[in-house]
Amino acid sequence: MSRKIKHLLVGGLITMTMSLPTATTANESDLRLTIVNPENLYDPTPNGYSTAVIVPAGARVAYISGQGGQDATGSLSPDFSVQVKQAYANLRSALDALGAKPDQVAKLTVYVVDHDMSKLGVLTESVKAMFGNTLPAQTLIPVPKLAVDPMLFEVEAVVLLK
Repeated sequence: MSRKIKHLLVGGLITMTMSLPTATTANESDLRLTIVNPENLYDPTPNGYSTAVIVPAGARVAYISGQGGQDATGSLSPDFSVQVKQAYANLRSALDALGAKPDQVAKLTVYVVDHDMSKLGVLTESVKAMFGNTLPAQTLIPVPKLAVDPMLFEVEAVVLLK
């Protein structure tokens, strides 16, 4: 590799590193997530998520399959908000089974059937109730339907295990 290319690569890495706020530097011996919400981007926290989350090097990661709004008997309410609350209760049960807490969730992906802006309030309220100020990165994907016809909502998670 030429000296010029090495300078460009190193310079690019330094520039990339310098553009991150100093608070985003993760301590590799500390198995906590580092939340990153750059000041030059829209603040997503009022909407219940963070822009990015750093998982420390060497951490074990678990993936929780999509949790729908079914209760313990498999029943689904026809009400969207009831399904969302139950899905987050189910997610909490899955976290408990892993010995994890909500502040160990790095990323959520949520699927919403026939999404419209009226559903955002329910979603934000549920996320903030479960995660408080330690909001994971999150992506909302509108879908025409889910695995079971009456399902209106599903949430999956990526979790840091300590």
